[in-house]
Amino acid sequence: MRDSMRHMKRPSQRWSAEQVPDQSGRVAVVTGANSGLGLETARALARKGAHVILAVRDEAKGHRAAGLISAESPDARPEVRRLDLADLDAVRGFADGLRAAHARLDVLVNNAGVMAPPRTLSAQGHEVQFAANHLGHFALTGLLLDLLAAGDDPRVVTVSSLNHRQGRLDFDDLSGERAYAPMGFYNQSKLANAVFGYELHRRLGDARSPVRSLLAHPGYSATGLSTSGTFGLVKLVFGRLLRPVAQPPEQGALPQLYAATAPEAESGRFIGPDGLGELRGAPKQVELIPRVTDPEAGRRLWSVSEELTGVRYAFQGAR
Repeated sequence: MRDSMRHMKRPSQRWSAEQVPDQSGRVAVVTGANSGLGLETARALARKGAHVILAVRDEAKGHRAAGLISAESPDARPEVRRLDLADLDAVRGFADGLRAAHARLDVLVNNAGVMAPPRTLSAQGHEVQFAANHLGHFALTGLLLDLLAAGDDPRVVTVSSLNHRQGRLDFDDLSGERAYAPMGFYNQSKLANAVFGYELHRRLGDARSPVRSLLAHPGYSATGLSTSGTFGLVKLVFGRLLRPVAQPPEQGALPQLYAATAPEAESGRFIGPDGLGELRGAPKQVELIPRVTDPEAGRRLWSVSEELTGVRYAFQGAR
């Protein structure tokens, strides 16, 4: 048993995208797949034969990303579908379109996110980081759950951040109306990702569903997240001063790739880098903090998310 636990905690010092198992015949949705971690995840899945659906807010950027994937993997035929996770109507439209085109889904990688913008409200009036990073993915996963249940070794991978450990869920002010701090609300949204992913694991297990729910974080990676929407000191620190020490996105994507594809990756596990401070390195199982696994926090976030999105999950048991 102890040997087994050590193996789960440290999959391999040398695990790389080349070790992704054959994905032929599998259908994968990757949100935010036009750049950064999402693009690297989609590229790696396509190289191994998966049919990859690039869920992107900017379709022009999505088609450029699809062109890169096709040039690298000529047999790949990536789909580009528009998805604005901050707009719940757009999430429903994406899910309806996907359901009309596909009878099943094998992998959903909840990767897209925004980081530390000025306070902005979504189309439905929610703080945009909580809306895009959490509520949109909560709704998307629920709307696609039956397609996942019909999949082969189906998995949901929700991408959090090291910053979730500094987060607090302020259920009395989720919109930031009383007080708003850009990084504080980013940290809150990333904690919500983690709590959601673990609570989903718990509920899938109770329903004896075949779907696995895993969590991942990329450490500190050089992506556009820290420069595209941020401003002021946050942009200076994360976008310029610390960028030279960040690992490249193809390395940062390894934890979510491992969670999405490794046969031994178990539901409810949190996968991150194995280096100092989990900032960089090969994927391994990392610790879940008590705020993530607290049943009451999970139940409360779930209830609030259902109320704010209007999405109720229909869990299907083992076939």
